[in-house]
Amino acid sequence: MMLRSFARVGGLSTAACAALVLLASGAARADQAAGNACAASLNADGKAIYSAVMAAGDSGDLRTIVTDTTKSLAMSGQIDRGNARANAQAAAQCLEQARS
Repeated sequence: MMLRSFARVGGLSTAACAALVLLASGAARADQAAGNACAASLNADGKAIYSAVMAAGDSGDLRTIVTDTTKSLAMSGQIDRGNARANAQAAAQCLEQARS
């Protein structure tokens, strides 16, 4: 129903809108695959940060999300505090790929 409304407003056919939606979702999956491939090379703490941020699904400021998630994981003892910053930076690179 919303797709038809959007199509009318944009002057596109419903089929054209559906094709755009499918193309966009395919690109998003391809980017997430690149992020996941990158994350495979992370150590256990980096993977924990990457997984927690991806599970949150938040599309806000990546730096803030990674920082808050890393602090939470470190304070709860789930990751090593001493290497938290380095692991967060490595995970952030993979997350950037997954979001692009």
